[in-house]
Amino acid sequence: MRWTPAKLKGLTRIGMSVSRCSVNFISHRLYTCPQPRSVSAAIFSHQMSTDAQSVAARLNSSGFIKSQGFIGGKWTDAYDGKTFEVYNPATGDLITNVSCMGGRETNDAIASAQDAFISWNKLTAAERSKCLRKWFDLLMAHKEELGQLMTLEQGKPLKEAIGEVSYGANFVEFYAEEAKRVYGDIIPATLPDRRLFVIKQPVGVVGAITPWNFPLAMITRKVAPALASGCTVVIKPSEFTPLTALAAADLSIQAGIPPGAVNVVMGNASEIGDALLASRQVRKITFTGSTAVGKKLMAGAAETVKKVSLELGGNAPCIIFDDADIDVALKGTLAAKFRNSGQTCVCANRILVQEAIYDKFAKAFSKAVESMEVGNGFGEGVVQGPLINDAAVLKVESFVQDAVSKGAKILAGGKRHSLGMTFYEPTVITDVKSEMLLSREEVFGPVAPLLKFKTEEEAIHMANDTNAGLAAYIFTTNIQRSWRVSEALEYGLVGVNEGLISTEVAPFGGVKQSGLGREGSKYGMDEYLETKYICLGNMS
Repeated sequence: MRWTPAKLKGLTRIGMSVSRCSVNFISHRLYTCPQPRSVSAAIFSHQMSTDAQSVAARLNSSGFIKSQGFIGGKWTDAYDGKTFEVYNPATGDLITNVSCMGGRETNDAIASAQDAFISWNKLTAAERSKCLRKWFDLLMAHKEELGQLMTLEQGKPLKEAIGEVSYGANFVEFYAEEAKRVYGDIIPATLPDRRLFVIKQPVGVVGAITPWNFPLAMITRKVAPALASGCTVVIKPSEFTPLTALAAADLSIQAGIPPGAVNVVMGNASEIGDALLASRQVRKITFTGSTAVGKKLMAGAAETVKKVSLELGGNAPCIIFDDADIDVALKGTLAAKFRNSGQTCVCANRILVQEAIYDKFAKAFSKAVESMEVGNGFGEGVVQGPLINDAAVLKVESFVQDAVSKGAKILAGGKRHSLGMTFYEPTVITDVKSEMLLSREEVFGPVAPLLKFKTEEEAIHMANDTNAGLAAYIFTTNIQRSWRVSEALEYGLVGVNEGLISTEVAPFGGVKQSGLGREGSKYGMDEYLETKYICLGNMS
């Protein structure tokens, strides 16, 4: 099966261009907002650009910005010399040109990973653990630089970016410890002359395809358990955010992880996807991205019967019952909805509020949303950055327009921000109905639709009325209800009176069309291991 650019467009949440090499890359002018801006907004925009440029210059001079692929422990240009540009979504400024790789480079990365696998999987678990622990130490030692780099290429506020570095590094620390806890079994034999054993062994070479919304954590959540298990990896990061991945790979080598165990290729998504899917040496594909692309990767992986783990799209309900602590519900819903400007797979996509408190909650929620500071991620007090590109803004605009045309009302926001570029105002919309796009699909932006429900049964029905099943949230002070509703919700993750629930020690993954497998926790190790049964006969 051939994966055309059209098929693999959208390997990450909104979709990436697969022909972004050289002159074909989208110009930064396409990020520009068509609406006029005030003089003060223009001055602020210039200041944003100046601040970001100084950070970029400092990181570049310190050697922290890498622009080549990473194959077999060596920094490598694309074989045809092509590059693509990486831009700052907050300013439109060019950060750097990065090697635009394709099938040939990916095949070499796979071969390098296969060669490294032969020795890496033979190391003791304790030896692999020491390397991972050192990688964790280096990630934490450079969390400021990694956070700055992430804010440059992805746009999220610096505090949030540094928080992601710590979150991502925690997966490395956790799996450094779990590497030493891969246990087998001894099974009581059915015959007296036999001894039955079960051992676990690494799958082999892993192809890891990661998105732009969490440029570090989505890598470490996959790569750390893979390495801990004894696997080696070929990472394909988003073309929007390759710099964080390359910096993390550089630190992995400094940590003593051997050349070839971690490889990074980026550029032509179609060719890279083809190579990973076609290779018989790649024994597993792990992917975070859209449901549509996940289905295509499943089909492609079937050609060589690879193991697949998928973390796909969501349509998270946030249910607020009339017995909820309103302050707790406000805080938790704001966190669940507006983290990373609404660009996460577990963002509250539908906020279901019981009718007795609907108006009260809507008023308080809108007031809180209107006070949120929007701007360049390097700005003091900023909690909302830009969307990743203009296509993301157009999608948000279309969803809002659809809702308004069908009777919904805008309480706060509802348009592009005066800062221009890809900034969008944090938005609250009421009177949202189930047939609107905001209820049916993932908006992936800072728009909070409020829906009304009467009974607990109706809330559960509304929440489950979707093909997605990743995350859900409920707010209630009734312990019986919290347990009852948690069990009834068809989701892989449920937050009760809490909007930020992800952690390295708990399993992360969805049901229905939100994916297969789990990441994080002890269960995340199983995704990279094969179970082998050994029978010893004639033991009398």
